[in-house]
Amino acid sequence: MERVSITIENLKCNGCASTIRKGLLKFNEIEDVEIDIEKSTVEISFEGNQEHILKYKSKLAGLGYPETGGNSNLSKAISYVSCAIGKVSN
Repeated sequence: MERVSITIENLKCNGCASTIRKGLLKFNEIEDVEIDIEKSTVEISFEGNQEHILKYKSKLAGLGYPETGGNSNLSKAISYVSCAIGKVSN
């Protein structure tokens, strides 16, 4: 099993964490997702190889939570929507 920690932008609350967790767990090879809101990190445990990590980073960016250094106004706007959806779906 592989494990990767990704530091992301725009992580604000449990609503954000819920959206991220649900989005990443759609990938069959992911075993577990741990999110640390204070450190803005997402730890992913998965079966596969390092090539999968690019797919996960792309998914995070699409949800509005790009890897640190990749933030934009569009990412911020998307993250607010994702956050709201996460809060409602809890």
